[in-house]
Amino acid sequence: MRTIFKSSGVRLPLAILAIAASGSVYAQQQETQTDPNVVVTGVQEPDASTMTPGPEVKGIIAARHGDKIKVKTADGNSVVIAVNDATRVKTGGLFGGGKFDASSLLNGMPVTVKTLQGNGMLLASQVTFRGGDLKTASMIRNGTDQRFDEQTAATEALRGRLGDIDKYNVKGTTNVHFDTGRADLSPEDKAQLCSTATTAQGTDNALILVVGYTDSVGGDDYNQQLSEKRANRVINYLQQSCGWKPYRMLTPTGMAKADPAASNDTPEGKAQNRRVAVNILVSKAVDGM
Repeated sequence: MRTIFKSSGVRLPLAILAIAASGSVYAQQQETQTDPNVVVTGVQEPDASTMTPGPEVKGIIAARHGDKIKVKTADGNSVVIAVNDATRVKTGGLFGGGKFDASSLLNGMPVTVKTLQGNGMLLASQVTFRGGDLKTASMIRNGTDQRFDEQTAATEALRGRLGDIDKYNVKGTTNVHFDTGRADLSPEDKAQLCSTATTAQGTDNALILVVGYTDSVGGDDYNQQLSEKRANRVINYLQQSCGWKPYRMLTPTGMAKADPAASNDTPEGKAQNRRVAVNILVSKAVDGM
């Protein structure tokens, strides 16, 4: 197998944005139109051990993107707070004690955040909310003041519609190629996928969209299943071995023999078409934030 990295400007078909979000992780992602008050950067938060205690922030989560949340306080001010794997997320109150991860922090949820401060930013050490608020927030999240294109894509997919690629800037595409009828990843492919994940991690507000393809050999049903299998194999490796966060991954799509990269009339062309494209995307609404 071999991999090819192409620079920005890659054209993607409209159909690949008909992608389904799965589970509560994707339910938290917000709809189109970003709030201009949220600033998301690629600055690495400092080591928590070097930070000092910060203010306790109480309010409602008004926006969520990547590893940052914006909490709107009772006085109308907004505070941007980073969260990471070390952030404790739990329920409070008389019957509290449940523990959650950061994916449970939905728009519209009242929270109390204990923070650390350093390097000009706040990092959440603990986020507490009442148990019933998680369900409530899931129902009211569309009424909050931030929208991101990824939720639009998920909603459109669940309704059986097509997304619009014009809402995204394509920062780069890595193609992983396969043998006939196979969905195996070689050691070289695995290394390239993790390299791509690292590149995406260094791209502000990046999402990854994985699309599987086949050549023209075989029937439509077989090729559809094979293209989905290839895409799922790649996306699982990116998440499980390369550390790419699920909430920054658009659900994989199989395109079978559609949109060939080369002619299927030659063995060389077919080899190019047996591929999975790993696309680094940034919503135009947040590109450059």
